[in-house]
Amino acid sequence: MLTGSNGLLGQKLLKELLGRENLTVIATSKSLDRIDYLSGYQYESMDITNGTELNYILQKWKPEVVINTAAITQVDYCQRNRTECWNTNAKAVEYLANACNAIDAHFVQMSTDFVFDGIGGPYREDDETSPLSFYGQSKLEGERMTLQIANSYSIVRTILVYGFLPSMSRSNIVLWVKNKLENGEAIQVINDQYRMPTLAEDLAWATAEIAEKRKNGIWHISGDELFSILEIARHAARFYNLDQSLMSPISSLELNEIAKRPPSTGFDLFKAKTELNYKPHSLQDGMRILADQMAKA
Repeated sequence: MLTGSNGLLGQKLLKELLGRENLTVIATSKSLDRIDYLSGYQYESMDITNGTELNYILQKWKPEVVINTAAITQVDYCQRNRTECWNTNAKAVEYLANACNAIDAHFVQMSTDFVFDGIGGPYREDDETSPLSFYGQSKLEGERMTLQIANSYSIVRTILVYGFLPSMSRSNIVLWVKNKLENGEAIQVINDQYRMPTLAEDLAWATAEIAEKRKNGIWHISGDELFSILEIARHAARFYNLDQSLMSPISSLELNEIAKRPPSTGFDLFKAKTELNYKPHSLQDGMRILADQMAKA
């Protein structure tokens, strides 16, 4: 069973799971099923913040594994809307972990590099957490709920996911730069925050491996190249042959975002590479995959 199936990771993960043998997949999301290009799965509308509804649906299907990709990930939105953020990113995880225990299911919780303060990266799975934002705090609490409650669990942390879907409710760094520059719009891009951008397909593959093999513990899954956000934007502009002069650098201090971001995260991927044989695409190759998908859409 998959929560948040309408989202970018949710859809990529659904496609990945459907491509594997002998799996019955139940996709769930808060709203109606928005996926019209995949088939062969069951669908249930499910609000993970409603404990009664959630328990009913998990008892109905009794899945062996539950993967929770549902979350509020907009960092400034979480800073302003704390109750809604906490209910989705933390309280709902408590409901899910308890419901998984009741049916003896393995629980996979998705998390983020924002559980770190960005001072000591690249981070290993066992490094100390210290979130700077309410979003980071809510996701760390989701991790704590998983660790404290779930009898069988995996926590998958990731960084700055990008990818393409034919109909997307939200953009991501690569598509944002592409769309803005194609429209001739000037953009300011942050130059002092560093991330390892993660192709959604890479994250979906690794998460499916972890889920199918019931790989316990915490896992770091991301790209393998550390860039400033500005460098990522420049790579995208070059790849799509767009006017880089429309981009101007801006510092975190100047941008003055509502929520504080970690300056430099990045993951040590040794565990994923050795135990999962994880091989992330380079940003260049990832953008080639996106371009191919856009051409076919």
